[in-house]
Amino acid sequence: MTLLYLFIYLFGLPADISPRYFIKSHNKYLSLLYLLFSSLLYTLNKQTHTHPMGITRNHHHSPDLTTTKKLKYNHYDYEEDDTCTGFALTLGDFINPMLPTSIVVSDALEPDCPVIYVNKVFESVTGYRADEVLGRNCRFLQYRDSRTQRRHPLVDPVCVSEIRRCLDEGIDFQGELLNFRKDGTPLVNRLKLAPIHDDDGVVTHIIGIQVFTETKIDLNSVSYPVFKETCKNEGDQVAPKSGIVKCTECREVCGILQLSDEVMAQNILSRLSLRDVASIGSVCRRIRQLTKNEHVRKMVCQNAWGREVTGALEHITKKLGWGRLARELTTLEAVCWKKLRVSGAVEPSRCNFSACAAGNRLVLFGGEGVNMQPMDDTFVLNLDAVNPQWRQVTVKSAPPGRWGHTLSCLNGSWLVVFGGCGKQGLLNDVFVLDLDAKQPTWIEVFGGGPPPPRSWHSSCTVEGSKLVVSGGCTDAGVLLNDTFLLDLTMEEPMWRELPTSQIPPSRLGHSLSVYGRTKILMFGGLANSGHLRLRSSETYTIDLVDEKPQWRVLECNAFTGVGTQGAVVPPPRLDHVAMSMPCGRVIIFGGSIAGLHSPSQVFLLDPSEEKPSWRILNVPGEAPKYAWGHSTCVVGGTRVLVLGGHTGEEWILNELHELCLASRP
Repeated sequence: MTLLYLFIYLFGLPADISPRYFIKSHNKYLSLLYLLFSSLLYTLNKQTHTHPMGITRNHHHSPDLTTTKKLKYNHYDYEEDDTCTGFALTLGDFINPMLPTSIVVSDALEPDCPVIYVNKVFESVTGYRADEVLGRNCRFLQYRDSRTQRRHPLVDPVCVSEIRRCLDEGIDFQGELLNFRKDGTPLVNRLKLAPIHDDDGVVTHIIGIQVFTETKIDLNSVSYPVFKETCKNEGDQVAPKSGIVKCTECREVCGILQLSDEVMAQNILSRLSLRDVASIGSVCRRIRQLTKNEHVRKMVCQNAWGREVTGALEHITKKLGWGRLARELTTLEAVCWKKLRVSGAVEPSRCNFSACAAGNRLVLFGGEGVNMQPMDDTFVLNLDAVNPQWRQVTVKSAPPGRWGHTLSCLNGSWLVVFGGCGKQGLLNDVFVLDLDAKQPTWIEVFGGGPPPPRSWHSSCTVEGSKLVVSGGCTDAGVLLNDTFLLDLTMEEPMWRELPTSQIPPSRLGHSLSVYGRTKILMFGGLANSGHLRLRSSETYTIDLVDEKPQWRVLECNAFTGVGTQGAVVPPPRLDHVAMSMPCGRVIIFGGSIAGLHSPSQVFLLDPSEEKPSWRILNVPGEAPKYAWGHSTCVVGGTRVLVLGGHTGEEWILNELHELCLASRP
């Protein structure tokens, strides 16, 4: 029982549990305690705590809610900083007894996931007694008046839609949501939801960890759309002769129009694809008005592209709007090349470096200097600055200098370096760096069973935390065809090889692009073909959520584009660049092609199509020089930056080109 009382002391659990849901035996009581304690630790370890190498998950929050009032929970006092609007709780915050944490358990096997347990902190903060809560879905906290049965207009419908999606998919949710006390006082609920799976993978319970703070907001303002409770049972019909739109009763014509606007927006329109939403707007004026609502459009984009992508695009939609942005990213009507002029320089000059985007910052590490000198310095270009300028970052404990390595971004501000060629030969080490730290420090991550040392491999990050490494070349010149994964959210990261029955031929200089959140597309490279090594134009895909992930060949059809001669098939190449667009399509540019100075064409592929087809994207503007060995990254979701490269005669490093995917407001 010592563990029991320790848990009660730390998290404010009550000494009794409703007999309606739990048997009063010590075994059952300890079973519940074990469920709460183990699931809480699982939740914290998975996404919300600082790991041994210092990685912390990013957290989304609503910028409109600022907490300012000192709150009192029983004998606890907790004061929220006026400037604290983000969700940055760490493990230390959760286990701090001075930070009251509300815990709610819901039964996922029952209809509407009823609450089966709340702790004393929940009762104290919300004003609801346990007997008023048990058996209900926790959404009632979104109602300002307990007698109403609808969400308050200021509650973000996009966040609610994201919660619903995460619960449907059985994955974690983390974010901020506006809630209300029983007396109507508004609260910011910093919420963490973690589904608990049984041995068969079925979600049995949902654990909610909540930190409530009061917020000063104008409850009379309307930040989010106020949907009508019921429709007027009117539809639009066009008179066959006059063409005049007339309102007629539609009760017998179309049952869907009897639904309220809120149900149509939240449960139907938000789940459609972007193209379907654009098409369904022609049904009637009422649906057209709903499809033009910015919040509905944001929910559609979020369901299609994911929360991380829409979060990165938030700033650009303030002027463009979600409707226009979705159209431009779908049709690519605004795509163009621009030469980006920045001050500063990356010195000394180098090639074979690696670069990636961290938020709106472009980061460059290492490279091959004069006389094959491996470089170990880090440079940052902040594109949010009025006058962007390259600057060298002063870091502690820099990794060994290298070239032919990969640099990837984790969780918005973390960088991870793997492999490459250093002074002592090939490497297989992993280093991470937090750019936002007061004193950025490269920290080595020791994962058991690392891949063999290599260079000229390819890597990518999946779900913001998993590093995937593929192919490359050994110091003996042998090409590799293996695929390894390292989950950096684990307390003790371990390398894991992905065994697949159909393995792509060994290769180097290829590209890996992530699409559809967990899918990876491999393209090109210098690959083994019998006893020869030839440039490749093969395309492979793998989905990491599969029980047994397998590489498979993606059969791509040729597409005859307007103004082109014959079918469009990207010529075989290596050392090219590939980038994933927010809508899941992949762009291929440049590379070493037979003849060296090949046209700098841009190729486009949507791997999620039933029959994927390559297309040439005719891009106006000032394109980069014909070169291979570029490095590229997507900044802010709509800006593809291309830098560096080699023409066979000179290094090109300080030239920076931007492929704009959408209009710049």
